[in-house]
Amino acid sequence: MESYKRMLLANKAWAKEKAERRPGYFDDLAKGQTPEYLWIGCSDSRVPAEEVTGTQPGEVFVHRNIANLFVHTDFNVLSVLQFAVEYLKVKHVIVCGHYGCGGVASALSRKDFGLLNKWLANIKETYHKHRDELDLLVGDARLERMVDLNVQQQVMNIATTCLIQKSWKANQRPLIHGWVFGLKDGLLRELLTVGPGTKLDPIFSFE
Repeated sequence: MESYKRMLLANKAWAKEKAERRPGYFDDLAKGQTPEYLWIGCSDSRVPAEEVTGTQPGEVFVHRNIANLFVHTDFNVLSVLQFAVEYLKVKHVIVCGHYGCGGVASALSRKDFGLLNKWLANIKETYHKHRDELDLLVGDARLERMVDLNVQQQVMNIATTCLIQKSWKANQRPLIHGWVFGLKDGLLRELLTVGPGTKLDPIFSFE
């Protein structure tokens, strides 16, 4: 049997189990979503948001891309953020990276990845900002520190949007969290949280 057909069969079994255990489950699901969280994570297949957080469908609004980046010129992620903050009114935005990230590792190399080079350039800029610290590290320690710094940078990229600053002033939300997932132990680690009242460099602040 083709692998994709097994996925379809697994879906039928999942739907049957859900309906039997919770009558009306899919009726409730179809009524709409009121997630409390926006998750911006890596596209890596080993880090499914709901699975690692123990949440259910409808509880987390999810956006994923290579190396969990928030790029100010990416209309996809900007649209996701706007919809989550203004219409879903999420209380938390979570940027979640993971150790062993292939995107971050690729950015630290000098290999030519074609079109992907333009995306990885955003990570290289973060490396450039912290190169004095990073160049003192080697191997896994260097990669893990780069993963941490990349997550922290994306959190601040989100915080410096006009959209977020307006929401902080008007609604006192959302909090923006930086997390990292460990593939070797399955644990999430908190790196930082920013929210209303966070002091930003004036050049990034909107009146």
